[in-house]
Amino acid sequence: MTDDLLDLARRVADAAGPGEQVEAFVSRSRSVSVRAHGGEVESLSVAEPAGVGVRVVVDGRQGFAYCGTLDEEVVQDTLAAARDNARFAEPDPHAGLAVPDGVAQVAVPADPGPVDAVSLEDKVALALAVEAAAVGLDPRVRSVRVAAYGDDVGASAVATSTGVAAMGSWADAGLSVAALATDDSGTTIAGHTDAARDPRSLDPAAVAAEAVARATRMLGAGPVPSTRLAVIFEPRLAATLVALLAGTLGGEAVVKGRSPFADRLGELIASPLLNVVDDPTDARSLAASSHDGEGLATRRNVLVRDGVLDGFLHNTWTARRMGTTSTASAVRGVRSTPGVGPQALAMVPGEGTFEDLLAGVDHGLVVQSLSGLHSGVNPVSGDVSVGAEGLLVRSGDVCEPVREVTLASTLQRMLSGITAVGSDLQWLPGGSAAATIVVGEMSLGGT
Repeated sequence: MTDDLLDLARRVADAAGPGEQVEAFVSRSRSVSVRAHGGEVESLSVAEPAGVGVRVVVDGRQGFAYCGTLDEEVVQDTLAAARDNARFAEPDPHAGLAVPDGVAQVAVPADPGPVDAVSLEDKVALALAVEAAAVGLDPRVRSVRVAAYGDDVGASAVATSTGVAAMGSWADAGLSVAALATDDSGTTIAGHTDAARDPRSLDPAAVAAEAVARATRMLGAGPVPSTRLAVIFEPRLAATLVALLAGTLGGEAVVKGRSPFADRLGELIASPLLNVVDDPTDARSLAASSHDGEGLATRRNVLVRDGVLDGFLHNTWTARRMGTTSTASAVRGVRSTPGVGPQALAMVPGEGTFEDLLAGVDHGLVVQSLSGLHSGVNPVSGDVSVGAEGLLVRSGDVCEPVREVTLASTLQRMLSGITAVGSDLQWLPGGSAAATIVVGEMSLGGT
């Protein structure tokens, strides 16, 4: 599936004229999406998108164009359009394509066989099964908001006139359900998602059980008086916190002065308990990839080591702007030029189970969900003010549920205030990995 894509990318790149750099990013995929409701298939779709994105750089001027087909004639027209667009671009002394840097690619799991081995009928059955399991576990759960199965199998290739050539593929499947629980106190909604490289390893009963547990334990929840307390972030929410941090460590944010950590390289920015890496070569991650969006071999990049800011993430352009080298952190699709971002974020686990960490909290909140992350987090200043719901903790014991409250702090204080990191590392459906984090104190806004 990848060889023909790489051949096409090379043919486009080899068409570079004198003084011209040409890059082709080629992608093709196949996805299945099934939604179930009321014991029937609500929707079913099979999509097979493909396309080519072409960049041309001449005299520091960059042009880009894309097409949604692999047709050779259309691709050549796309190359011509990219050349034309370059004529009208502003010159940039840092513009230019990636060049080979000598880092060898690491093979990562990407076998489409397990996904392809499952029939469409069986994929539909998984969506129906997770809905049936959710409504059959607890009488307080009579319906679901959504029950879905989805998978994605694809391949991409990158080639440049500067000598870069890379190809890779991916394959994964996911199962999710959002349960609605109802009693005299009202209705709550909570969901759970699992993902794997092999759909046959997905367990509808386990996915449903987790969603139902999250929904039912929030029944009767309400606001509580404002206070200051410890906050416990379970792995899936700890991953959100780490992702917020990583978003401020991308080279583009640093170059544009939009990161609160832009000038703190080598300084202590978090508790010494925190260690964070971005490692797309780790086969445990569903986001593992052999190369980045510019075709450079991915590698393990340490972002935070024992609380110290160890590095930023860069693509070729941001690296040149900052006088350094790319960390192979270019992220993109066919329709875009390369940006910068993490690909497989992972915390290094600490010590103690979730129960061990909980036992050390006298007055706290176990967060179940956060809302308003898009508007409630300022990535420039680090200010955080988000809606939350969860379970109060008293003397190490989980107590009544809480909702309609706000957690407020700054990203800097939250990171510095980490008092514990658990050993319960979990690899999550999005490809990241996190363990439980305890932040010693945050402001909770309630009644």
